[in-house]
Amino acid sequence: MEKIKILVVDDESRMRKLVRDFLMKSGYQVVEAADGEEALDLFFEEKDFSLVILDVMMPKIDGWQVCREIREYSKIPIIMLTAKGEESDELQGFKLGVDEYISKPFSPKILVARVDALLRRANILNKEEILSVGGIEINVSARQVTVDGRIIELSFKEFELLEYFISNQGIALSREKILNNVWNFDYFGDARTIDTHVKKLRSKLGEKGSYIRTIWGMGYKFEVDEK
Repeated sequence: MEKIKILVVDDESRMRKLVRDFLMKSGYQVVEAADGEEALDLFFEEKDFSLVILDVMMPKIDGWQVCREIREYSKIPIIMLTAKGEESDELQGFKLGVDEYISKPFSPKILVARVDALLRRANILNKEEILSVGGIEINVSARQVTVDGRIIELSFKEFELLEYFISNQGIALSREKILNNVWNFDYFGDARTIDTHVKKLRSKLGEKGSYIRTIWGMGYKFEVDEK
């Protein structure tokens, strides 16, 4: 099966390398462009990209114009990257047909997760990942959680928090690390929001909630009791 090809457009070579390395580790093929002009040339020459990751501020042609021109011919998923965190920029991006909007700096793992989600939504990627431990089962693609075979309803962030805990079971996770990986770097709230979500998650998991252990003065660790 051919690898899914992604166009990464950013004038910062270090940023392109960071994004490229994480995408390639996840099995994607990556083509890079250093400015908007090169991006449009590559997009219309190669014609087989499945997704575009696009920076806003670039020389020659900026990301907004690149997005406009791509949208005249294609509904390909587009993720916009920007150093700005302004709501007006985000609204402009969505008006132009941007599918996701991520502010720099960001967690590369979160970016890859959003790429996966967009490609699944576009029926390009059909991964069915199941995480199962201690009677808890997560169907990542269906975003469904069961405890001892019973479906439980979780909010979006509760689901992402549980997925992160299970993917890192046995590892002590600081609140800062949880914020960076679940809420992303562009979250401006208080770390106490983690404690609130953990409390709700424990309650919904019932007796399995004890798997989420508090590490005083640091954060949490997901650990299943071996009996």
